[in-house]
Amino acid sequence: HVQLVESGGGSVQAGGSLRLSCAASGYIRSTTSMGWFRQAPGKEREGVAAISNGGRTTYYADSVKGRFTISRGGAGNTLYLQMDSLKPEDTAMYYCAAGGLGLTAGTYNYWGQGTQVTVS
Repeated sequence: HVQLVESGGGSVQAGGSLRLSCAASGYIRSTTSMGWFRQAPGKEREGVAAISNGGRTTYYADSVKGRFTISRGGAGNTLYLQMDSLKPEDTAMYYCAAGGLGLTAGTYNYWGQGTQVTVS
């Protein structure tokens, strides 16, 4: 069984930064693909960033390239998302996921409960 717990969300002004963390427990290996997804009210869940191949491969949505950075730590069982130059359109519930492929939400088996990010 895999459990994912996100933290680090909050409210920030446009142009500010936040760092999201996801603590993973259970059968998570350093090679398990993990990702960050977000969902705004009335919109579909979308992939933001993902990491695989032990951290050697990263994926980013076009909308966050150059502003967000995904990384792993803690022997691979902690996932981070550094978010800089935040925009109001980044406002959403952010979810951590594990066991999938790239930025395709439907391929991920495990999900956290989410952490809210609000940019004003």
